[in-house]
Order: sequence, then C-alpha cells, then structure tokens
Amino acid sequence: MSDLEIRPATAEDIEAIVAMLADDPLGARRESPDDLGPYLAAFELLEGDPHQHVVVAVREDKVVGTLQLTITPGLSRQGATRSIIEGVRIHSDERGSGLGTELIEWAVEESERRNCRLVQLTSDATRTDAHRFYERLGFEASHVGFKKNL
Repeated sequence: MSDLEIRPATAEDIEAIVAMLADDPLGARRESPDDLGPYLAAFELLEGDPHQHVVVAVREDKVVGTLQLTITPGLSRQGATRSIIEGVRIHSDERGSGLGTELIEWAVEESERRNCRLVQLTSDATRTDAHRFYERLGFEASHVGFKKNL
C-alpha cells in the first residue's frame, strides 16, 4: 500500500483515534468520543514516555488505523525486552483492505529494531475474528489473561 504512511500520532489525531476506538460493540460501551479531555491527558503522558509509541496509519490525509506499541524491559526470559501491541483499530472504511496486516507487521518490525525478543498482545475473548487474524500472522494463543477493573 504505497499511499499509506505509518507515523507517530499527534494530539491532532486524538479525535480520529477515539472515533475508531468507539466504533465497535465493545468500544461503544466504554469510550466517550464526546469528551476528548481524558484522552488528551493520557496522550500527553504517552508522548513523554520513550517506551510508548502510539502510531497512526494515514491515507490521503485521513487517519485510517492506529495502534500502541509498548516496549517493556524485563527480567524473565533471561532479561528479555518484550513489546506489547495494544489498541489496534482500523477505520470501518478500511477493514478487509490489508491495513491491519500492514500495521501489525510494522509493529513486529519495530519490535525487532528495538531488540525485543517477544511480541505479545491481548484480544477480548469475544473477538473471534481478531483471534483468527492474529493467528494468521503467526501469533499463538498461549496464555489465559486476567484483569480487574479498578
């Protein structure tokens, strides 16, 4: 996709990112695109952290995809650094176009460039289509995840 640019997100991209986060059944229940304040505050923290990389995919000056890549140094696995892919979203007009594959491939390549030895991600248990997508890209459903809302 030669007309696609993957670049660091800016504060000006937050409205489009939040719209994509809210544009699915799960996101519609937990996101608030009418109040960007909390998202802008969070983005300011992310921008100041060298281990956080929020990127957008842009086509024809329109934000059409996003993800967050977190680089995490660790002690386990003989001191391995890992990356975590989070918040992957593709604009509804672009779903099925190969953009998701391109974004995930970018994240894996960036992880390798940053000397990560493991790339991991989580996906809500109800997102079976996403699970098949990640498995096609070589990810294994190897763990059971837990979370606790605070």
